[in-house]
Amino acid sequence: LNVFRTTPLINRFHRKTINAMWLNVTTWSPVGAAFNAKPARRQDLFEKNVGLFGVPELSCPAGFQAATKAALKNTELLVQNACSCPPGVETVQCFDQLSDGLCKVADLADFIKVAHPDPAFREAAEKTCIDIGTVVEKLNTNVELCKSLKSLLDNPDIVSQLDPDTRRVAELFMFDFEISGIHLDDKLRKEAVALHVNLLDLNNEFLVGSHMPNRIARSSIPEHLHIHFANEGSFIQVGGLHADSPDDLVREIAYRIYLYPNADLMGCLEELLKCRYKLAKLVGYDSYGHRALKGTMAKTPETVMSFLQLLTDKLSDRTAKDFKMMRDMKKKLNPCNSELMPWDHPFLSGVLRAERYNIEPSLYSPYLSLGACMEGLNNLFSQLYGVSLMSEHPSAGEVWSEDVRKLVIVSNADCVDSLGFSAVVHEKEGLLGYIYCDFFHRSNKPHQDCHFTIRGGRWCRETDQYQLPVVVLMLSLPHPTKSTPTLLTPGMMENLFHEMGHAMHSMLGRTRYQHVTGTRCATDFAEVPSILMEYFATDYRVISQFARHYETGKPLPESMVARLCESKKVCGAADTQLQIFYAALDQIYHSKPQNRSTTEILKEMQQKFYGLPHIPNTAWQLRFSHLIGYGAKYYSYLMSRAVASMVWRQCFVQDPLNRDMGERYRREMLAHGGAKEPMLMVEGMLQRRPTIEDFVDALVSELHPNFETFIMDSES
Repeated sequence: LNVFRTTPLINRFHRKTINAMWLNVTTWSPVGAAFNAKPARRQDLFEKNVGLFGVPELSCPAGFQAATKAALKNTELLVQNACSCPPGVETVQCFDQLSDGLCKVADLADFIKVAHPDPAFREAAEKTCIDIGTVVEKLNTNVELCKSLKSLLDNPDIVSQLDPDTRRVAELFMFDFEISGIHLDDKLRKEAVALHVNLLDLNNEFLVGSHMPNRIARSSIPEHLHIHFANEGSFIQVGGLHADSPDDLVREIAYRIYLYPNADLMGCLEELLKCRYKLAKLVGYDSYGHRALKGTMAKTPETVMSFLQLLTDKLSDRTAKDFKMMRDMKKKLNPCNSELMPWDHPFLSGVLRAERYNIEPSLYSPYLSLGACMEGLNNLFSQLYGVSLMSEHPSAGEVWSEDVRKLVIVSNADCVDSLGFSAVVHEKEGLLGYIYCDFFHRSNKPHQDCHFTIRGGRWCRETDQYQLPVVVLMLSLPHPTKSTPTLLTPGMMENLFHEMGHAMHSMLGRTRYQHVTGTRCATDFAEVPSILMEYFATDYRVISQFARHYETGKPLPESMVARLCESKKVCGAADTQLQIFYAALDQIYHSKPQNRSTTEILKEMQQKFYGLPHIPNTAWQLRFSHLIGYGAKYYSYLMSRAVASMVWRQCFVQDPLNRDMGERYRREMLAHGGAKEPMLMVEGMLQRRPTIEDFVDALVSELHPNFETFIMDSES
């Protein structure tokens, strides 16, 4: 019924937006048309404000306090229920309700604190995050709460009667207790809570500081270069590495200034790492890395380092060749200064790709309008999973910016024409969830592409219905103009597919418990669905279904797609080696104390795992914001890419639109979230259990050139 109630809104919205479309484009699907048009401004000034994400309390900043108070009051009741009910399924259900009630407020606030344009909303959300985070840490060391779960898990007769999902979730909740120090005496347990609370502050301080620009006196930089940087009175402000600048000196200046050490932030990072180690030792682990990796595919830091070292060894010859190509190119561009430096790698690898394959983004962008890409995603999901994307006009106050779009995800829904929808709803699934698309650039918005879970899916015994997942995808795309829709570069398109992979992981999971819904799984598995989507994004059979010129309607030539795919292999070994360096640095930072500065560790790891020289008076680690969300788990990108590569080659490369394989992928990998051991999900999909050597070989084999492409290029 919910789906049919939204249909009139969708129809009205598209009648408005279609009229605003350029006259020479008449064949976009409704979802394509919606994303290629400028959003219609709300005209009904008297429409009731429903609050952010439809939460009535959040129609104003003060509502966060009310939402927090209600969540904490509900928490008290659920804790009492969990501690008093007889051990069994109901115990786990109480725990999951407890987690759900807190996450629904905390996750929403976690997004709003970084995304809302109004500082008052951001500040209110930040306070909510701190208040609920503090309560969560106390709950993780609540002895009575732990006893109720322990009495369940220590009873073999009760455990044998639990279904696999319930048993898994019960064990994960117990794991949370254990890593928080529940087994400690009162004094040490209080110390663990204090360390957790301190880490919340340190994490936030480092995260904010890692994105802050540095500045230098204008007189310190040649005047003709001032135009490349932001001016701030008598200072030049440097807020990034300017890695794509063709001017060697601009790149070098940006590198040296942006990465110049900040003493306060350096102290914050060192205190953060000490605090993490102290907490890990307190609760019984050899290091923070050992604590962080329990439950992942890798399991231990030793496995991760073996993976990184083996990958480095197998790539060494190819990496050396890549660096030689970059040196030769730099010598060609600048004969007076041909030494290869860290600020050269991103630029020169791009130059080499462009020179060899002619992949200038402006050649591709006219074929990759945002609407076309969304249409392509809709087609792909429809063919693989029987799922369609529908655009719905949000209510007043539901979104934080006028240019945010709302998608309704429906199983087996078909579009009948360009003006509206005829929803054919699956009798068992129907409406699957909501995706809010915050795609466009605005001031004070993070530039990082992200996926946020706002509400996890779960079966609600209170309502006897499934709680639909809600997520946000955040990109930073250019706005459409009066004459042109938003046009994506190939990189932007790939990022869109990547983030939509996360979203569909959330949408297609149908876990019984929200504690393990969607992307709430092992970090080195969570990136697999998103990275797999990158393979679809660069396959001609997929791209040919949607990539067409926004003015002429002509499709993107197959040879251009082939060149784009092959270009990724140029300097691919060096690019992978850079990721290995980051991952190794992350591991060493989270191992036992090194009794030396983080910069000294960086210098050693850079020499061992990367090769380009460390620049004195720079501290790249202070810009490594992934140390917060991915502490000891940055290797996950590489391991997830290895798994995604194996899944693509074995299951989709012959036919990327195979419905049977799509259903198998959903059944074996997407449906479970974190309710199943990650390696068991990989094994179910591949029909075998891969080894670390298999992962390494998958990554190395990706860099092999496709000679068929070379032949096709030479013929064209």
